[in-house]
Amino acid sequence: MKKKTLNFLCTLILAILLSQFLPWWSVMLSGFVSALIIPLKKASVFVVPCLAILLLWVCTSYYLSASNDFILAKKISVLLPLKGNFYVLMLLTGLIGGIAAGVAAICGKQLSSILKS
Repeated sequence: MKKKTLNFLCTLILAILLSQFLPWWSVMLSGFVSALIIPLKKASVFVVPCLAILLLWVCTSYYLSASNDFILAKKISVLLPLKGNFYVLMLLTGLIGGIAAGVAAICGKQLSSILKS
């Protein structure tokens, strides 16, 4: 398997496992650890964990919202300047989690490069 795919899966699995016991910032921990274990180069360090967590959070928010017919998501999307579009709210949720995981992965990559030198 390629390193990008391994890093994606590692981030995803770690985030799922850690989210059972830790709050929302467990995605940052999973991005950090996956960057330490499976180092990537250039922009992949940020993009791969970002996409993994974006996918996880969008799917999770859709699954949780679908169980109550998107009632809460509709109300929150009205409060925010989203014009009542709850799909954009789910995408925004995933984007926030993805950026957090991507930044944490960059920190993990920097730590691994410091420890190697």
